[in-house]
Amino acid sequence: MDYDKIEKQARVRAKVKSTVTYVFLIIWAVIVLFPFYWMILTSIKSYSSYNSEYVPKFYTLAPTIKNYVDAFISVNLSRYFLNTIIFTVLTTAVMLIVTILAAFAFARLDFKGKNITFAIFLSLMMIPNELVVITNYVTITNWDMRNTFAGLILPSVTSVFYIYLLKENFEQIPDSLYKAAKVDGTSDLKYLFKVMLPICKPTVITILILKVIECWNSYVWPRLVTDNPDYFLVSNGIQEIRENGFGRENIPAMMAAVVVISVPLIIIFLIFHKKIMAGVSRGGTKG
Repeated sequence: MDYDKIEKQARVRAKVKSTVTYVFLIIWAVIVLFPFYWMILTSIKSYSSYNSEYVPKFYTLAPTIKNYVDAFISVNLSRYFLNTIIFTVLTTAVMLIVTILAAFAFARLDFKGKNITFAIFLSLMMIPNELVVITNYVTITNWDMRNTFAGLILPSVTSVFYIYLLKENFEQIPDSLYKAAKVDGTSDLKYLFKVMLPICKPTVITILILKVIECWNSYVWPRLVTDNPDYFLVSNGIQEIRENGFGRENIPAMMAAVVVISVPLIIIFLIFHKKIMAGVSRGGTKG
């Protein structure tokens, strides 16, 4: 048997397989990234240049930053940014407190009906979001909280999925640590913040990042409870910019505003994508 020939054939097959894989990944990357390229390209074209293209061009010889200047000067984009930052910071902070305390209670505390309570709580994930939105809208309206930050924030301060994810992480911590801490006279809250949270830090960071992204992209709820531009977020502020800012025809200026709004999320994901993957995978691992 010619072992050299067999080994050579194996190397050829491995090389072909690797080549096909990389070609597929490159094609897929081009498909995924092309909308972002087109968005950025359009944003640096002048209004006249864009409208003069009967056939869209995949390049520009006269890039301009005027559209980005207009995004902050001609419309109230800076106000939308400030509103979104306030909404994101407050919502994420309150949500983290609620999630951490709820996950700790379900993971470590013993109380009557805990299992059935958690099962009912977990079943809330099966309720369509549209039904929850309707209920929340009626509640916020009855409380006269439309066009307020409280009305924007309150329905978003809890998440069944995040509580479940963190609970699964807390339950991976050995019970012996908790019993030893109780023997030493450590309170539950001190054990939570001194032992459990440091161990589960990757998951907490993952929840934090995912919630920030969720708040930044929030559209339906802010659109329902705000009709005052002073409370618009960047997501629904885009519609206001399109209708009463640049106009429907000024696509390059609109693309510039979209690029500016998208950049913070892209930066956050590029910096923390490994932590997001690690936190989610850790949440799904038992033992």
